[in-house]
Amino acid sequence: MHIQPIDKEQAWTLRHRVMWPEKELDFVKLDDDDQGLHYGLFVENNLVSVVSVFISGDEAQFRKFATQVEEQGKGYGSILLNRVFDYARERGVKRIWCNARANKAAFYAKFGLIPTGDSFTKEGLPYLIMELYLNTSDEDKQI
Repeated sequence: MHIQPIDKEQAWTLRHRVMWPEKELDFVKLDDDDQGLHYGLFVENNLVSVVSVFISGDEAQFRKFATQVEEQGKGYGSILLNRVFDYARERGVKRIWCNARANKAAFYAKFGLIPTGDSFTKEGLPYLIMELYLNTSDEDKQI
């Protein structure tokens, strides 16, 4: 098993298969995919999990996090997401957030993400905006 940067096209393929298989491929493409960092977790050269990260200043958003359905529950997505958080910390990110499908909120809560109170619906599915503060010290909290 290894994690490495991948091309956006590789991310699109797995995103499409896992997240929105009933839609056209273009539905899973993001306008700013060219600015994102795309990572894949491979098991025996098989792309199992993908995530895209968008950093702006000291904030980052991870988007389109997807793991092959048959590989879910094996810890691969957790390993990839933890690596993304480590990478964000290394880059000085203070806040990382995502638009989480409401039915996946408990999964993200295991990593310390909490709902911001903002939510929306896309294609009939409810989403929560969840966030995690990184690199915070007592000094940062006093400011």
